[in-house]
Amino acid sequence: MSFWNLSDNTQITNEEKAGTFDSSGGDFELIPAGTQLKACIDDAAWEDYESDFFINLTWSVLEGEFENRKVFQKVRVRDNDPKKRDKALRMLAAIDANAGGKLMASGAEPDDNALQAALVNKPMIIKVDIWEYNDRKGNWVQKVAPIASTLDLDKGMPF
Repeated sequence: MSFWNLSDNTQITNEEKAGTFDSSGGDFELIPAGTQLKACIDDAAWEDYESDFFINLTWSVLEGEFENRKVFQKVRVRDNDPKKRDKALRMLAAIDANAGGKLMASGAEPDDNALQAALVNKPMIIKVDIWEYNDRKGNWVQKVAPIASTLDLDKGMPF
């Protein structure tokens, strides 16, 4: 059996080798605004887009209807607007607290290694909303809460 044989043992044709291929499945419906999800960060790193420096977080939904979906979050802790910067720092501090508090304990601006070590694979609850810009839409992380906050059934979900 050749490497290029498919699971039914048929061989890929020349047209498929040099042509186009549509894997489909790229048009996901947005997660509804206000949805609360158990999620963890898969990746955390500094990004630069057109001189806009921010921490880019990739969240992965851990269970439920949206399991394995990704939600991307830009935490603009270097924003020029002091109010926006303060809001971003509070969000990062809350995420860090839910992940064990290592970033704030250091007192220093985290680099990519510190972000990865402190934030990746730490489950918590996120609440998503929907952003719209120039005819595009997506989800964003509106709130975060510790995973343990879902254990108090009398109070319900944390938000």
